Amino acid sequence: MFTLERGGILITERFEEKSLEIEQTLLPLRSVRFVCDDFKIEDAKEVISEAYKSEENTKTLIIGAKSFTIPAQNALLKILEEPPRNIIFVLLAPNKSTFLPTVRSRMSLQVEQERKSHKPISLSLRHLDISEMFKWVKEHDKLKKHEAKELIENLFHHAVYEEHYPLSAMQIEGFEKAFRLIELNGRMQSILVMVLINFLKEAKRAR
Repeated sequence: MFTLERGGILITERFEEKSLEIEQTLLPLRSVRFVCDDFKIEDAKEVISEAYKSEENTKTLIIGAKSFTIPAQNALLKILEEPPRNIIFVLLAPNKSTFLPTVRSRMSLQVEQERKSHKPISLSLRHLDISEMFKWVKEHDKLKKHEAKELIENLFHHAVYEEHYPLSAMQIEGFEKAFRLIELNGRMQSILVMVLINFLKEAKRAR
């Protein structure tokens, strides 16, 4: 279980607001906030530098972002596993999939209990045709990384809970691969086509 005394990962849509709440809760103990949209290797180096500044009392490093690059997460692995004396880490992000399994395995994780709204998807997966697919893909091919992840989450929610689509193993794998490719800065148009092509094949067979 995540506790401020031990640190960990907190999944929350309100990561900026939550970072401020945590900072206030920890007073009079010192905490340092590192909050941004995209947490990169340069940010990781700043965190590591701050972590190695000696402290007599507990200091909490609060790191929040919509996305964390793979190099940045890899740079933090060692210090997360063996933090310097009196240093506690709290990581905040909107999605559990933001973090590499190697990071998640080193820290306790908690999901903030809040109802997440999913934006409607203007696409029928059961009756998908190629022209509709490419039109929709073109509308969503210039998204930022966190927006792209949110779109994939919304598409998955739409398939399962709106269309009650019985996803095949290949379709599920397509969603999982999409998150990995987004993190690796893959081309959004190609990622969406990869996810939707399996639905297009099913729709053609059903005609």
